[in-house]
Amino acid sequence: MKTLSEWQQQGQFESINGQQIFTRQAGDKNAPVLLLIHGFPSASWDWEGMWDELTQHYYVITLDMLGFGLSDKPQNARYLISQQADICQDFLHKLGISDYHILAHDYGDTVAQELLARQVDGSSDMHIASVCYLNGGLFPETHKPVLVQKLLLSPLGPLVSKLINKQKFATNLQRIFGPTTPPTPEVIDALWQLLTHNNGLAVMHKLINYIPQRKQYRERWVGAIINSTVPVKLIAGAKDPISGQHMIDNYRKLIPNANITVMPELGHYPQIEDATAITAAYLQFRNSIG
Repeated sequence: MKTLSEWQQQGQFESINGQQIFTRQAGDKNAPVLLLIHGFPSASWDWEGMWDELTQHYYVITLDMLGFGLSDKPQNARYLISQQADICQDFLHKLGISDYHILAHDYGDTVAQELLARQVDGSSDMHIASVCYLNGGLFPETHKPVLVQKLLLSPLGPLVSKLINKQKFATNLQRIFGPTTPPTPEVIDALWQLLTHNNGLAVMHKLINYIPQRKQYRERWVGAIINSTVPVKLIAGAKDPISGQHMIDNYRKLIPNANITVMPELGHYPQIEDATAITAAYLQFRNSIG
């Protein structure tokens, strides 16, 4: 496992839309481009267990979205999913990339849905070649937020974010990981450091606004998956109480010719819980589409 300091040393900050955004890239620049988009409330470090293997096959790019991880966390930002999608696109533009694949998790799934929606409606000058989703609230009707997420969404949100401590955070993590793949102390330490970096707790009640945004834009974002002409894959841990077996079942019902790999023992963070298995499943998907 790469420590957080090692991960940070191998990345760099980019000024995007006037904000300092932490980014990482590695692999052969002539290989197909793969954009990794992380979830809430963590950061790009989530991908560290898959990084070395993925960079053997692709030119891999990732970033800490605004309000997350090592990136800026301005208290006056609105933290719209559309803004996070803009940041991803602006970074790819900076790198001269117009054709890419996406692997996303959780909050990142929603950002990926918006990016895909832009391709479906013809408003993007970039081309997404494939999308792979890990556990996330792809459908607002099947998303089951944990108690702390509900409290952050309430009028008490600013107060609740101040009351979160490492022990409460660890307890919540343990509830959403698979029963046989609990978070290690090292994982809890790293995710807590990322969360609290740059006074991150102060913006949690703003970041959580992605949940009502999912309801507001459901037709656009679910429609993007249904109407996409590029290969779309779901790899999901069934033991996730937030978006596990119930989300998988809904995906199978709503998405024509659904391409799904179920990880029966994994929870909400499959790429941390079993990076080797998720990498293998992702590579199999990519090999199947050529």
